Amino acid sequence: MLFIHGFPLDRTIWRHQLESLTGQSLIAPDLRGMGQSDAPDLGYSMSTYAEDLVALLDALGVGQVVLCGLSLGGYVAFEFLRRWRARVRGLILMDTRPEADSAEGRRARDALIGRVREQGAIAAAEAMLPRFFTAQVSPEIIEQVRMMILRTPVPGLVGALSAMRERPDSTPLLETLIGLPTLVLVGAEDMITPPAIAQGIAMAIPGARLMEIPGAGHLPCVEQPVPTTRAILKFLQSLV
Repeated sequence: MLFIHGFPLDRTIWRHQLESLTGQSLIAPDLRGMGQSDAPDLGYSMSTYAEDLVALLDALGVGQVVLCGLSLGGYVAFEFLRRWRARVRGLILMDTRPEADSAEGRRARDALIGRVREQGAIAAAEAMLPRFFTAQVSPEIIEQVRMMILRTPVPGLVGALSAMRERPDSTPLLETLIGLPTLVLVGAEDMITPPAIAQGIAMAIPGARLMEIPGAGHLPCVEQPVPTTRAILKFLQSLV
């Protein structure tokens, strides 16, 4: 199983899943520019991220995987599917959307890129943290994620924002995923990609299952790790 984290985060958002899904072969890398990965200032794209992941799988000698992508990770998963569908035996889409950025969305990416270049990672933290969680989230989780964002290098932040701004519309891809076991997970209180978007994804992918995680915003794997892990495990068991 290959976990693909969101923006501007790193592999540690999957800590509970990695510790709890015993007996499974789990891979959770840091995307380029985030976490402990290098942050080259070379221009990023969804293709770049997907190619990095395939190169990692090849290096590890892994053929097929179950993809689990959160937010940005979902965009990367869509690109992976466009190019290497035969290597995917299951799909979990978590708090993501298939559409490309709107004109307004692209302007917002550009504005945040400008602030990140001027102020550093604190600008990304200030932009994202208020939208990530429910009002009931613990201060410890907020601080954990805030520090995660502040560790992210500016080239990685700018590269990811640029890649998201330029990503293609994956909506036409969804109906082609017939025969691919798919679980769509979403935090019931997600402000960034609300449940209505997840419902649309699940309706568009033939046979997809939908599950809302109560008491969670955009990062259910962090805010409500136990029910999120339970949902993932149930899905994995259905593939056996």
